[in-house]
Amino acid sequence: MGLFGKKRKITSFKGNEIGKTLHKNLEFTATEQYKLLRANLDFTLPEGEKCPVIGVTSSMRGEGKSTTAVNLSYVLAEKGSRVLLIDGDLRIPSIAKKMDIESSPGLTDLLMGKGAQISDFQSTLLKKWYILPSGNIPPNPSELLGSSRMEAVLKELKETFDYIIIDLPPVNIVSDALSISGLITGMVVVIREDYTEKKELETCFRQLKLSNVKVFGCVMNAAKSGGGSYGKYKKYRYYKYYRYYQSSPRNKTDD
Repeated sequence: MGLFGKKRKITSFKGNEIGKTLHKNLEFTATEQYKLLRANLDFTLPEGEKCPVIGVTSSMRGEGKSTTAVNLSYVLAEKGSRVLLIDGDLRIPSIAKKMDIESSPGLTDLLMGKGAQISDFQSTLLKKWYILPSGNIPPNPSELLGSSRMEAVLKELKETFDYIIIDLPPVNIVSDALSISGLITGMVVVIREDYTEKKELETCFRQLKLSNVKVFGCVMNAAKSGGGSYGKYKKYRYYKYYRYYQSSPRNKTDD
């Protein structure tokens, strides 16, 4: 599939960030919870969806959305699915840094019509795992993510992959995650215990509801209930605001 012009393959995974981020480097309690997240997502996705496009966001910065996006895409690919991870945070991208790869070319180059082979972005860790970084930071991220070009690109990519995971900016900071809402299947919201503010979370779900975004669920990050050095990953649970959101008549039609 010709999407970019310059051939380049992901080969470097030696940075310090990856040791703290990637599923295969985490301890048992962490890896099992990411697998549980994968299983729960499979039950939540619409039946018959050929290639779900799943956004991962949060209400604030620093809640762990990018780490969750990386590991969710990894465990899906580990199971044998063909998965594309996209860094859709075009203002403060972090996927390239976490994975110790070049940030450009990437998504913004694709959206501006520059071509290359998607195979150039295949990881060396898993044959079916592909990572598309952000590319150069544009002056109009929100407009790009919600553009007809983005719609066309996603439509083409869905012909190649089983899942597309997009790391998106926090909902309460900028409108980017909402601008792409009409192009994704649904959203996973990451919440950090003892960090996420109640008013911020309420605002986040209110914005998602107004934009008719289907929320698949919440990931509770840094939960204290776990033990060991990776206990912060141990517990994932639905937050009370998510349960309230799901009870809205506007969302019952999404079943």
